[in-house]
Amino acid sequence: MSLTKIIKINPLQPQDSLINQAAKIITSGGLVIIPTDTVYGVAANSLDKKALDKLYEIKKRPKDKPFAILISDKARAEEFSRDIPVVAYKLMHKFWPGPLTIILNAAEQNKVGLRIPDNQIALGVIARADVPLACPSANISDNPAPGDFQQAIKDLDGLVDLAIDAGPTKLGVESTIVDLSAGTLKIVRYGAIKDEEINAVTKFKRILFVCTGNSCRSVMAEMYLKKLLTKMKREDVEVSSAGMMALEGAGASFETRQVLAQEGIDAGMHRAQRVTKELVDRADIILVMEKIHEERVLELAPRVKNRLFLLKEFAKINDNSLNIADPVGGSYEFYKEIFSTIKDAVERISKII
Repeated sequence: MSLTKIIKINPLQPQDSLINQAAKIITSGGLVIIPTDTVYGVAANSLDKKALDKLYEIKKRPKDKPFAILISDKARAEEFSRDIPVVAYKLMHKFWPGPLTIILNAAEQNKVGLRIPDNQIALGVIARADVPLACPSANISDNPAPGDFQQAIKDLDGLVDLAIDAGPTKLGVESTIVDLSAGTLKIVRYGAIKDEEINAVTKFKRILFVCTGNSCRSVMAEMYLKKLLTKMKREDVEVSSAGMMALEGAGASFETRQVLAQEGIDAGMHRAQRVTKELVDRADIILVMEKIHEERVLELAPRVKNRLFLLKEFAKINDNSLNIADPVGGSYEFYKEIFSTIKDAVERISKII
């Protein structure tokens, strides 16, 4: 007979009452075996020193080896870390929720490993407990990480307060761990995500153009830079655009399509998108049309200051203003004039990225 209370949860339709039960035990300082997308883990409130001490004890793990933290929202990564590099945001966007643990500089000191698991039970427990979870694999240190419940309970029966049986995990192998605390990427554990998948994400440089409506200026810049990069056979740069007040899904303006058509560029497939924190976080270079756009981007994501520029800074034209005027409502000739300035700046950018 098991010494630990065991509850079975349907992984496809997790019962709220059982999720609440597990979360309550964690917030009260207890330990709970939970499934994740990779392997089973032992979850504890990472902010509770007594719970962490107990976790170290049952794992027989040295206290100089910190536990990775499970969170349920990408935005929470900034609560626990500092100086997050662009590449981290790119990896979060691609692989979270999923089997990637990212080591960053901790908000206070040392380092912290963070992950969002792709498992509804784990995410539910994190959300209901409303605390970041320390959640190492549910095994004694140096034993194999358990991909199913029977393996998990075998080592820890009687040592934890509650155990959730949700059958075998989706992947059955541990997460890949990358260390970005030094600013450069180092794979410290190979796991569910292969290094070639990680390299495919990190090799790209992302350029983001920002204007107001994402229907003219930023579209011109995006499309023209893409044309130049194609000529240069550059396949390592991704270009996009967005607007501070964009109407999601709207097309480029008629005049913008006309101007770009003169360059042999078809902008008919463009669809507007709003600027979001996530978009700017994972951009290597952010180029805005006006000072007000710069201010709004910094309000959204202050950390991008060193990657944020006014596009006109790169143009030859010097008319005592670094703003590129909004042509909306203007004549076709005015659109052509605005595009001339954008074209000049983009040509210079294409040579330095």
